[in-house]
Amino acid sequence: MNYYRHIDRSKIQFDFLCDDDSTNIPYEEIERLGGRVILIPPYQKVFKYQKELIKIFKENKYKIVHSHINTLSVFPLRAAKKAGVPVRIAHSHSVIINNKIEWKRNIIKNFLKHFSKVYATNYFACSKEAGISQFGLKTFTSGEIVIINNAIDTKKFLFNENLRKKIRVKYDIPTNAVVLGTVGRLVKTKNPMYTLKRFEKFYNANDNSYLLFVGHGDMQQEIQENIKGKPYESHVIFTGQVENVSDMYNAMDIFLFPSLYEGLGMALVEAQYNGLLCISSSAVPRMSKVTNNVSFINLSSLEDWDTTIMMYSKRASISSRASTKIYSKIFDIELEATNLETNYKKFMKGEMICND
Repeated sequence: MNYYRHIDRSKIQFDFLCDDDSTNIPYEEIERLGGRVILIPPYQKVFKYQKELIKIFKENKYKIVHSHINTLSVFPLRAAKKAGVPVRIAHSHSVIINNKIEWKRNIIKNFLKHFSKVYATNYFACSKEAGISQFGLKTFTSGEIVIINNAIDTKKFLFNENLRKKIRVKYDIPTNAVVLGTVGRLVKTKNPMYTLKRFEKFYNANDNSYLLFVGHGDMQQEIQENIKGKPYESHVIFTGQVENVSDMYNAMDIFLFPSLYEGLGMALVEAQYNGLLCISSSAVPRMSKVTNNVSFINLSSLEDWDTTIMMYSKRASISSRASTKIYSKIFDIELEATNLETNYKKFMKGEMICND
């Protein structure tokens, strides 16, 4: 949607094909901008999914099908090839890390990634790491992978003191409290229990502190059960899924991002644009660093995390937020939308076609 809002829609239009069990689809905005939302069966119903996609692709005679579902892109791109779509883009948004937590899912991902290039004519990735993970080092070094940054409307994420006050009042957070926060799904890969443990350690030294979980997921109940009866129970706030994510950063003082892995780590980029002091897992790609306000620390170094949180709590100030220097513009949607548009045009002219 960030790209759709900023691309030249007089030249390029999007239709959005979404699983029929998807939530929070901005139907009205898409239609107002000239696009359509087409609901399709979920990919798990593979035969029905393929049949419906082929039908849709043939009827609409799309020049480009751009798939964002990582290793699962093999399924829609197979349908696109059967329907005669000339440009078929596989877009990698994540890194496959073999770990015990998601071993079943990773078996499937590692199997499917071998088919990532079979039906695709072009390869996109949100980072070098995401590109290599899905398409291979050889494909990356040959220059066949186009990096399309997960760009944002940077102006929306700049620090706003009025929004800070408004969000803190809404969640009953004192003006002078130190707020640790994180943004993302409450799932194992985002490591929310690690965030909680770091907050617990900090709270023991400073009981005028709060933890803000922005997002929802199947681990919320586990976290809530874990804090039940603890002295800081009322200091851990769950916002659930919110539409105004950009506003939420303003209420925080320190941003924690202990992900087990990330294709890029867009929330970390957003937090830096807001001027926050950030602490991230060393597993997050370094290209997400756009200010000097972020420390990358190995998850096994608990003492370093705790020491850095304590140090940042003394450094955090409202006055420094608005003056944060952004030294990289690669996530600015105004620039990146033009980059995407340029690549689409090249592909449609038959340039840079990798495989067919």
